[in-house]
Amino acid sequence: MTATDIHALVGAYALDAVDDLERVAFERHVTECESCRIELDELRETVCRLADDAWSVPPPRLREQVLAEVGRTRQLPPARKPRPDRRVESWRRWATAAAAAVVLAAGTGVSVWQVQEQRVQDQSVLAEQAQRREARTRQILAAPDLVVRTAPVVGGGKVTVASSAQYDAGVMMLGADGPPANGRVFELWTLRGRTATKAGLLDPGVGSAVRVIDGLPGNDGFGVSVEPPGGSPQPTQIVANVTLT
Repeated sequence: MTATDIHALVGAYALDAVDDLERVAFERHVTECESCRIELDELRETVCRLADDAWSVPPPRLREQVLAEVGRTRQLPPARKPRPDRRVESWRRWATAAAAAVVLAAGTGVSVWQVQEQRVQDQSVLAEQAQRREARTRQILAAPDLVVRTAPVVGGGKVTVASSAQYDAGVMMLGADGPPANGRVFELWTLRGRTATKAGLLDPGVGSAVRVIDGLPGNDGFGVSVEPPGGSPQPTQIVANVTLT
């Protein structure tokens, strides 16, 4: 990764949109680069300001409180005249409609709160998963027996594999110059003899990725192929092959 690439990561880092290896590289860089530190602080402040008024959460008991208040409110008695006063009848209709609107609004508020709460929970789960992946990546990259190998990618770029027999896993970083053409995708493989085993599939339009590959040590190699969307049972066009033995 070049110095220019590192500087360009400041925006993505502020939004927590970097992968594990990019995070490690940028955090090391930002301790030495004052301009990146200043820009990062400014971006974080902007993000916080934008998020302040994004949404508010209604109290969980809002709906129950509104319904209880409606139940305590005294209703108008029925008119005794054969033909009720139009003003009274109009008031009764308005009060009924208003109460219904309040209940509906309360129900809507609770529904919105539930949806927002679910989103927060989903984001929390994703954050925890990202933290676990980062911790796993850091653990492998800090292994005393770490072995790093690289290979070029046909068409430009390279793939780097850092493996640890101690943790029986490796970290793969693919940095192709661009994604495959015509909607095709990169697929990852562990190679042992003549046997290729699926190790991951990138989305269409993606030309770079960082993945933890469990069970990587002990294989003869690691390959990257170009396949149709959805992948293939076996590699059809290998564009990078990292020898591991």
